[in-house]
Amino acid sequence: QVQLVESGGGLVQPGGSLRLSCAASGSIFSINAMGWYRQAPGKQRELVAVISRSTNYADSVKGRFTIVRDNAKNTVYLQMNSLKPEDTAVYYCKAELRLGVISNYEVYWGQGTQVTVSS
Repeated sequence: QVQLVESGGGLVQPGGSLRLSCAASGSIFSINAMGWYRQAPGKQRELVAVISRSTNYADSVKGRFTIVRDNAKNTVYLQMNSLKPEDTAVYYCKAELRLGVISNYEVYWGQGTQVTVSS
């Protein structure tokens, strides 16, 4: 069984910083991509950043957010700087991984962590 456990959310003032972490555990053979998505109230879930062999960011977070990955720990981090009220959302971790050498890649999601940017 695979689990993605997120941490690091919370309340921060505009202009502040937070770092989110997502650790994947279980019988994982390999991980292709890991990423962060977010969903604000009344809005659809959207891509924030993803990392595989390269990184990709939403235009709204470029220059402010940085995604990094620790392959030895099956962990992905999202460093969020210069936070704005519009960054307020539930942030979800996503991993594309396989459980065996002949297995297909499957998508797993974390439970989400709340980020609130407010004064």
